[in-house]
Amino acid sequence: MAELTTILADMVKAIVTKPDEVVIKEDTKGDEIVLTLTVAPEDMGKVIGKHGKIAHSLRLVMKAAAGRIGKKLTVDIR
Repeated sequence: MAELTTILADMVKAIVTKPDEVVIKEDTKGDEIVLTLTVAPEDMGKVIGKHGKIAHSLRLVMKAAAGRIGKKLTVDIR
């Protein structure tokens, strides 16, 4: 599911100050895809947002994208 990883990477790189440090690891657990997002420590606040709104929005968009291809998806932010 490289296209899902690309979608998440493009969105996150647009909001962080150090896009070179964005790392996304893809893992599969049964029929579910788990994307683990790692960013620079100083960019963590930008990715999470106030009260987690940015993180929630990222997860919502990614779940919608995965649903279009019939997959289940979880986004972990570390």
